[in-house]
Amino acid sequence: MILSISNFFIQRPVFASVCSIMITLLGIACIPTLPIAQYPEIAPPQVSVTSNYVGANAEVVESTVTDILERELNGITGVKYIKSTSASTGTSSINLTFDLGRDQD
Repeated sequence: MILSISNFFIQRPVFASVCSIMITLLGIACIPTLPIAQYPEIAPPQVSVTSNYVGANAEVVESTVTDILERELNGITGVKYIKSTSASTGTSSINLTFDLGRDQD
């Protein structure tokens, strides 16, 4: 039985090619229907905190805004690391990266 099926496709290469193309197209068409829950989480969740202190330079923003916010945000459970920047335009930006699987809410 197996020998006859393989001989059938060997003797008819066009039919074998059409069958393989149809199977490939059917697989590609089914990709959008796969549930999202089956895909693993790749990127860790991140939260950004931005604040403005109008008229202040980078040193003042760092000492009066960024340091205070970092101390308060450091107590959150599940924080992997914190990255902060203070600009001379009076803007402070803090990015919190959490462990995988942590709910952002």
